[in-house]
Amino acid sequence: MDRPIRVLIAKPGLDGHDRGAKVIARALRDAGMEVIYTGLRQTAEMIVNAAVQEDVDAVGLSVLSGAHMHYFREVATALSARDAGDMLLFGGGIVPDTDLPTLAELGVGRIFTPGANTDDVVAYVRSEIARRRGRAAH
Repeated sequence: MDRPIRVLIAKPGLDGHDRGAKVIARALRDAGMEVIYTGLRQTAEMIVNAAVQEDVDAVGLSVLSGAHMHYFREVATALSARDAGDMLLFGGGIVPDTDLPTLAELGVGRIFTPGANTDDVVAYVRSEIARRRGRAAH
């Protein structure tokens, strides 16, 4: 039997608004995934250490502060440095469409903006992890 998908949800930086992160964490958990929520005010190093320690399949960042480019770049770089660049890195928050190509170049997967449907987030994580594991999503 396959192990459940493991996802780490994190709030980098000083942004104290975590309702969206908690909603996504709950939706993923309710869909049968194992979810680790790191809480507020995490550094990139703390996020990556937790992701590696917990052996997660995916890391989801919630960034509402406007510092998304900084945090996604830091986390992507730190994941690569820890030989964990194969973990899915995705996110949510207030991210202008003009920043999406640069984030994609950094290896960031999909970005979900405010109002995104939680079913879409669940389907994305499930299908992307299935693809990375080499099989169809259930």
